Amino acid sequence: MPSSSPSPSVPGCFSFFSRKGSRRDVEQPKAVAPPKDSTYDDVKRTIPSAHQHFEPCCSPTHGFTSAAGVKPFLDDLPAYTSDGKVLSSDVRETIKTAIESYRDPLTAISLYISDNPELAYKEYKSAAKLVAFLESEGFAIEKGYKGLETAFKATYSQGKGRTWAFNSEYDALPEVGHACGHNLIAIGGVAALLGVRAAMKKHGIDGTVVLIGTPAEEGGAGKVVLIERGGYKGIDGCMMIHPAGFEANTGGVLTTLAFQTIAVEFFGRTTHAGAAPWDGINALDAANISYTSISALRQSLHPTDRVHGIIIDGGEAPNIIPDYTSMKYYVRASRANGVEELMTKVIACFKGAAEATGCKLKFMTEPITYDLRNNKLFAEEYASAMSELYNVPIPIELGEGSNPGASTDFGNVTYALPACHPMFGVPATLGRGNHTKEFRDKCRTEQAHTETLHAATAMSIVGARFLSDQAFADGATEWWKEDMKS
Repeated sequence: MPSSSPSPSVPGCFSFFSRKGSRRDVEQPKAVAPPKDSTYDDVKRTIPSAHQHFEPCCSPTHGFTSAAGVKPFLDDLPAYTSDGKVLSSDVRETIKTAIESYRDPLTAISLYISDNPELAYKEYKSAAKLVAFLESEGFAIEKGYKGLETAFKATYSQGKGRTWAFNSEYDALPEVGHACGHNLIAIGGVAALLGVRAAMKKHGIDGTVVLIGTPAEEGGAGKVVLIERGGYKGIDGCMMIHPAGFEANTGGVLTTLAFQTIAVEFFGRTTHAGAAPWDGINALDAANISYTSISALRQSLHPTDRVHGIIIDGGEAPNIIPDYTSMKYYVRASRANGVEELMTKVIACFKGAAEATGCKLKFMTEPITYDLRNNKLFAEEYASAMSELYNVPIPIELGEGSNPGASTDFGNVTYALPACHPMFGVPATLGRGNHTKEFRDKCRTEQAHTETLHAATAMSIVGARFLSDQAFADGATEWWKEDMKS
């Protein structure tokens, strides 16, 4: 990993669960800081690479399914029906035709990325492959975007106007490679970029369209780093798409959970466990008390909250009182401010365990990965295109009613500007969805690439309308501003 690239521990991708019920007013999140105390050291917000986060996402057994695992819960949500106020059919057809014409080279790029899986901030081959293609297509390229070696920005401008962005992801998972379909996300962003450029040229649409190559989604918070470094400044609207392991010709626009990591260390004093245990300070006791306290805390949590963790280091040998233990926890809630509230309770559990055992406590937290705040107008235009072009119904759930099981760094993008993150289906065997070897193989099929190009076409249509329709762009921006106040 390049030295300029931070490696915060954040979630990659997500699974969706159906839950109903909303609770919290939304505020811009505040930083969670360790308590100021002589016993509790201030710690830099940096988690070692060993604490990188990898987790299951979008599996059909716990993805777009009901609690019984029988019926997709999205069947309970109404699909969006177009009101007729959409991008013209001529522009749609231009986009659709242009993207389809690139099927072969885009499929080849996808398979190359799948054949060469690379982890967070080390996606050198994948980024180079994408950049080489975009350069051959005449896009202006900024390599090493915002100081991240495997990030890039491709740009096409025509006249004056608004700026629209797509995102590509291309990092892999350890051992299972591109089992989350980031090879498809990569070409989905490229395809959408090509579609908008074709529409701009043929139909005289002014503005700027860009593709941001974003590394380290599966662990490393690439988009969060890019936001912090100004990578999204000047962009007026943004989208990306993500495959999920469920049926073909399905999808949805849903929320995700906000997320924060806490890595904890307890320091005690070692001694012989049999000869003189009274001379020791048992750090494992502190870890166990913490674990038990948090387990007891769960009964009072809201159904959308999640607190889950492990003991990473529990000691060296049974006959030695451990003087060091470490733990790692994830804290999630439906909104970012809910994570802040929950984090204070979790920190209190660790603090109490340290006080009870006489141990010293250190912990490290990372910036909050925000929940997805999908833009209503973008979601509706996307759903309209998917329905009318491909007969794919797209349910839209913008509130806290759908409880996803995990998180994505694109959530931070939706807090920074109007944005949207639809899901599309790649057929997968029941129980063998995202983050499995089986799904990795499914994301290499002809059908997977067809589904990707369909979703990219719909996403491209949203971008073209944003650039060409002042009322639509203004409406989406105003909706986002009001949603952020709600």
